[in-house]
This record gives sequence, C-alpha cells and structure tokens, in this order.
Amino acid sequence: VQLQASGGGLVQPGGSLRLSCAASGFNFDNYAIGWFRQAPGKGREGVSSISSSFGRKFYAVSVKGRFTVSRDNAKDTVYLQMNSLKPEDTAVYYCARFSGSNPIAGMWAVPSQYDSWGQGTQVTVSS
Repeated sequence: VQLQASGGGLVQPGGSLRLSCAASGFNFDNYAIGWFRQAPGKGREGVSSISSSFGRKFYAVSVKGRFTVSRDNAKDTVYLQMNSLKPEDTAVYYCARFSGSNPIAGMWAVPSQYDSWGQGTQVTVSS
C-alpha cells in the first residue's frame, strides 16, 4: 500500500492550492480516503474525507466552504482543492486510507481509523 501526497507549497493568504494523493498497491475503489494536517506543536487534525463509491464527503468546520475533496477512481487519486487559504491552514498535509469503504460521522476524523499514511506535503500560507 502506498499513498503519495503532492501539490503543497508557499501561497499568499487568500490563494489556492490543489493537493493530490496518488494511491497504489490496493483496490482503491473499495476504500475511503482522508486528509489530515499537522501544524508545528499541534496534534494531527482531520481536514476532510471522501467515501469509496458513494462519494460521501466530510469536512472539518474550519475548512468547510473553502476546501473541496474529490476522487478520480480511474486514476486512483484523491484531490483536495483548497481556496481562500489562511495562515492558520499552514501545516503538513497527509492523506490516509480509511480502514473501510464508508466512514461515518464522528469517525472520519479519527487518525486511528486509518491504516496507511502518505509521507505528507507542506503547505505554507504567508505573505
């Protein structure tokens, strides 16, 4: 199982970035995928998650309305479109495979529910 996150970088407040998570080594269609982030000195925070086949989406309150998660099962890739970025969005962003196909509310943001993690990509929002 491999998950490769990419697309991070330095962006000004109000700007946009699109993160990608390329998966391999497993049947991508059968698993939900989540995005987490970790800022310096803080714990890992659930950002968003998307279920396998029904496309059900979950978002943290702090990013709802600004971030959009999507997936392309033909390319085994999940995307996180991040708009209206704020300095408090600065963190290392990770994608992870949920230990099932469809997370339920209250479970999607729990790191222990994910069994495989990518290496992370740095997002820095600063002027």
